[in-house]
Amino acid sequence: MKILLKNGNIVTDKVEKGSLLVEDGIIKDIAASIEGVQQIVDCEGKYIVPGLIDMHVHLREPGLEYKETLASGAEGAIHGGLTTICCMANTAPVIDTSSIVSWVRRRSDEIGMADILPFACVTKQMQGEELTEMGDLLQAGACGFSDDGKPVNSSEVMRRALEYSRHFGAFISAHEEDLKLANGGFIHEGKISTEYGFRGIPAESESVMVARDIEIARLTGGHVHICHVSSRHSLKMIQRAKEDGINVTAEVTHNHLTFTDELCKSYNTNTKNNPPLRAEEDRLLLLDGIKKGYIDCLVSDHAPHHKDDKFKEYDYASFGMTGLQTIVPALLKLIADGALTWQDFVRITATNPAKILKLANKGQLAKGGIADIAIIDPEQTYVYNETVNKSLSFNTPFWGQTLKGKAVQVLKGGRLML
Repeated sequence: MKILLKNGNIVTDKVEKGSLLVEDGIIKDIAASIEGVQQIVDCEGKYIVPGLIDMHVHLREPGLEYKETLASGAEGAIHGGLTTICCMANTAPVIDTSSIVSWVRRRSDEIGMADILPFACVTKQMQGEELTEMGDLLQAGACGFSDDGKPVNSSEVMRRALEYSRHFGAFISAHEEDLKLANGGFIHEGKISTEYGFRGIPAESESVMVARDIEIARLTGGHVHICHVSSRHSLKMIQRAKEDGINVTAEVTHNHLTFTDELCKSYNTNTKNNPPLRAEEDRLLLLDGIKKGYIDCLVSDHAPHHKDDKFKEYDYASFGMTGLQTIVPALLKLIADGALTWQDFVRITATNPAKILKLANKGQLAKGGIADIAIIDPEQTYVYNETVNKSLSFNTPFWGQTLKGKAVQVLKGGRLML
């Protein structure tokens, strides 16, 4: 079947009004006017972008399905404009065997929503001691390796992980946290933590591990991908590493581009995150890092929790925020404020993630590419509540807020999904 996306603002390396023809799951043509089509989607006033790719999602299945399942996560992703998501390995059991990786890939195909690509553990049982069988895991369908939720504490183990993964052309997605320096804190160490009596997490608990892993990547030539960068100190090290030609990429969450530790003054446990929301200076410099290309990707770090995990005193509540359906309105607010452009949007949510994950024919709108596409209405307003939310959890600072900007239609492999 031929589907015509008509009269939309098509975002490539420029924004240009036109129409896009999809046939048999492939982008066939991009032009100002196209005739002879069975199905037409009117995109007047809307933006046509590649399907978003989120490299950092927690889906909780297997083992913690009361928080999120692969199916609910994949549905939430589609409603958020995401056509590919990468789930982290800290499930129960953890994803450290080829059989679990294969099962996730099969379930993704059965669900038939967003593609779910599993990360496999760096170390067996995420214990930080013995490397997993990386070759087998990649062959089974792992997209990369991460012990996210935990740092790889041993520098020797991280060295071997980067050396071994390099052999396979793979990468390590590193959770950067010095647990001793973090010392059980739960918000950013700064003015707010001091004034409100919260135990703080210094930014250096992240940046010292970033520095270590960059130096190990320099030593080994391996590819280290820095998870959820939150501090300006980390950003400076990533900038220097890229200038030195070290094989390092980095991601930031939309929550760290939107909120600061000022939000924690509310005592709302949905603001509790790891890494924590930082200061305004950090937020602004992270945005600058996107503009200058030091930060490659935008991720949600979608971390669903049951309400009982958050309905506690602030210091006892679980870390984490949901985020699959809030990327679009968060980034559109930054575009409206002049902090980002639509080209930045596509680069960090689609083009760069596709390159890092080596997803051929994804991440851009081009003839011959796979028709994974999101159609975004920048003017649609709505309250983010239980009617809109598709996740099994709702632990987000966006809950109950009026948001602007939404994916109103998504094509997955040329199939209309909404």
